[in-house]
Amino acid sequence: MLIAQISDTHIAGRDKMTYGIAPMVQNLAQCIEHINQFNPALDLILVTGDIVSSGSKEEYEQSVSLLNKLNAPYFVIPGNHDNKINFLSAFVGTACFSIQNLNNPENEFINYVIDDYDIRLIAVDSTVTDGPGGEICETRATWLNDRLAEDKNKPTIIFMHHPPVKLGVRESNIDGFIGSERLGNIIENYSNIERVLCGHVHLPIFVSWHGTIVSTAPSMGMPLVLDLTMKQTSRFLLDSPAYQLHHWTPERNLISHTIRVKKDDKTYLFDNYSNTGM
Repeated sequence: MLIAQISDTHIAGRDKMTYGIAPMVQNLAQCIEHINQFNPALDLILVTGDIVSSGSKEEYEQSVSLLNKLNAPYFVIPGNHDNKINFLSAFVGTACFSIQNLNNPENEFINYVIDDYDIRLIAVDSTVTDGPGGEICETRATWLNDRLAEDKNKPTIIFMHHPPVKLGVRESNIDGFIGSERLGNIIENYSNIERVLCGHVHLPIFVSWHGTIVSTAPSMGMPLVLDLTMKQTSRFLLDSPAYQLHHWTPERNLISHTIRVKKDDKTYLFDNYSNTGM
């Protein structure tokens, strides 16, 4: 089973650059083309938040028009840049994400379960109203624990926008995550959780946490500058789009690859350049 994870696409309005300088629409289109041509074909795509830049309807219209070009089903969750009203209006009924996926559509949280594949996928809304950080409150924690308790054996992925652990990225550390230990205490009770997939930090990072692995996806072309001194003002680079490819193997291993999408994808045979192999 193959799962692509794209994150932090930060799509601006039609014919607009994100922050006036980042070609995120073109980057996402290039990434989608790469995903559609991947061999073997992917089973599904997860989009882990910050789909748009400022939450406007125009931005969501642009995002939906791009994401609907994916050849495989895709599932979305909101990030701190997303507007939930416009998010739901844009995706419900037009994408593979539908209102039937929601446990309680009248609830303010966009939580749902995908149970149609070899690995179970649980979407958790980690956003805070009008705030950049993440949170798992008692309501969301109870909902998640109830869903996990429904099947303690099937391999499971939790996906949400905010990583619940500090990763040495200044901006994310400052944003914070309320209820991290609350979430961790739940997760460590279930040995079938293969991964917690997140976005938000614009960098591919992996960390062992409460008996599972938390991993984050790269951005769609706006990676943050890693500064482990934690002293510099946050900065980002303009780079090629990238995504995570998660491979659930017949041996029941979840193997993750960072795929960087470049216009020049010429390859070179090792045998033509070296007599010693890799």
